[in-house]
Amino acid sequence: MSKHTDYEQKTEELLRPITAEYGVEIYDIEYVREGADYYLRAYIDKEDGVNIGDCENVSRALSDALDAADFIPDAYILEVSSPGLGRKLTKDRHLDRSIGDEVDIRFYKPPDGFKVKELSGVLEGYDTDHITVSIDGESRSFERKSISQIRLAFDF
Repeated sequence: MSKHTDYEQKTEELLRPITAEYGVEIYDIEYVREGADYYLRAYIDKEDGVNIGDCENVSRALSDALDAADFIPDAYILEVSSPGLGRKLTKDRHLDRSIGDEVDIRFYKPPDGFKVKELSGVLEGYDTDHITVSIDGESRSFERKSISQIRLAFDF
């Protein structure tokens, strides 16, 4: 297990009782390096959407819990936010909630039969190895290992 995964798991353990207290749920947690800085990001959600007060309350409580646990030796920036409209679908539970929704899929290289690395379609289902999407009314299955990112599509 990488240190990033370990930090994410330990943060999730600290965050569970905090999110329960404030009536929100954990959507995702990531510990990443961007340039010279490390970021610990906690994405929270709830049925009718999170607001700035939810993020502020969770951020303060999580910051205190992280300071007390002190398991991340590097300096980092803590961010608590909503996953947003074009949220990444990184876990099976995210895919479960998004069946029937329009998604944007980015591939490492263009899939067979396509000349582009990005496609949009309606998420129909998934299993351990494949994601199935309806593209222009045609059901297509893609290997999960060929997909670099899946996001909910959104139009303005």
